[in-house]
Amino acid sequence: MKDSLQKEFTKIYNKAADKTYFCPGRVNLIGEHIDYNGGLVMPCAITLGTYLVLKPNADNLFRFRSLNFEDKADITLQNSYQKDGGAWFNYPIGVIDQFVKRGKELGGLDMLFFGNIPIGSGLSSSASIEIVTAFALNDLFNCGFSKLELVKMCKSVENDFIGVNSGIMDQFAVAFGEKDKALVLNCNTLEYEAVSSHLDEYVLAIINTNKPRKLSESKYNERVQECAIALEALKHELDIAYLCDIDTATYNQHRHLIKDPVIDKRATHVIEENDRVKLAAKALNANNLPAFGKLMYASHNSLQHLYEVSGKELDTVVEYSKTDQNVAGARMTGAGFGGCAIALVKGDAFDDFSQNLIAYYTDKIGYAPSVYSSLIGDGVRLLN
Repeated sequence: MKDSLQKEFTKIYNKAADKTYFCPGRVNLIGEHIDYNGGLVMPCAITLGTYLVLKPNADNLFRFRSLNFEDKADITLQNSYQKDGGAWFNYPIGVIDQFVKRGKELGGLDMLFFGNIPIGSGLSSSASIEIVTAFALNDLFNCGFSKLELVKMCKSVENDFIGVNSGIMDQFAVAFGEKDKALVLNCNTLEYEAVSSHLDEYVLAIINTNKPRKLSESKYNERVQECAIALEALKHELDIAYLCDIDTATYNQHRHLIKDPVIDKRATHVIEENDRVKLAAKALNANNLPAFGKLMYASHNSLQHLYEVSGKELDTVVEYSKTDQNVAGARMTGAGFGGCAIALVKGDAFDDFSQNLIAYYTDKIGYAPSVYSSLIGDGVRLLN
């Protein structure tokens, strides 16, 4: 891939590239809708991602080109930058803006981006572009930022420059990911543990439902609000800051405080899901993939029936997976309402799984999903 991208760079810019960087996308293995409830998530970096090939120029210009999009831009070095419509290059421009705001002197760059993450699938293509840009600038111009500082800067890009109110998990996972490791991350303290996740005979199947993921903002905000209502009710008897400050046993002792059955369902999902992340870490540490797979199914069931954020497309993927003896577990991943599901599939049966799932899904939904195979990969890095 690196060699072919460097050839493309030479075609576009009539000169050879200096360096090639790569940043993966991510999936969340388990721990959904937990980040805003003070609990644990378990993301991992995948082997799909974003490549950035570049070379400094003496023209005081940032030149942005992509093999994925026709939009391109040539922007002069400035003291601050503004978002320009909805184009893809707003992500790297936002990153440059973060460096400039911190007083870093940058120089002109000719840049070529290429990503093999399906756009809009919920696999964090935006975080991947942000972090690969930040990592490259930090390296090229010796800015001296730590990886955690880059993560926080890229979260600011997403929130303040792009205007998406998302948490820090995506940027963290693609920066700190490790091969064959899942990250058990506390989204509030940013403390994390890398848990050994050798998939052995299994691969991670990533199934894009191809239902446009309009992160149903209203539904998402509704869930955040419902969790806040549950928390306030529980605070009458418990000294807690977040729903995930308690476990399922404690919740069962105090659930009489929640009068609304819908609010009870939301809180039950959150607290049980947080417990599942802890059990999932134990299962992975013990190399017990069948146990981990059962927790994946339990997570999806909860997201479907208690949190009500899955949908027919995601449910169909999981429904098929349960009938396939080569699948250890499956669940939706991400915010829901479309996007992707993941499944643990025996590697030698992946092609059969893919063909059979596509046929089953197309019959039920009316169009085909896209199925990808991935391992758990490393985070952002220089490829030279």
